[in-house]
Amino acid sequence: MDSMLPLALQKIQNEYVLFGVTGFVCLTAFVGLILVPAVGSYGRIWEKAVAGLLSIFVLAALIVIGVVLGLVVVLKYNTLLDFVHRF
Repeated sequence: MDSMLPLALQKIQNEYVLFGVTGFVCLTAFVGLILVPAVGSYGRIWEKAVAGLLSIFVLAALIVIGVVLGLVVVLKYNTLLDFVHRF
């Protein structure tokens, strides 16, 4: 079965597939829960364009918050682990 797959697909590990699926789910949630209602709330073309642009800023802010929280967890992992083990 492995010989039938292209070489590029044989090297994909489970983590990358998981990250890809998670990214797709998050992007789909963003489009469905933030972008579509924001654009649908306005009637004029320029209003829809501005709502879409502002929604992209919201997406950027969510990404920055996620990266910062991830860095805090990675950099302070031992401190957080000691804090959790106290309880």
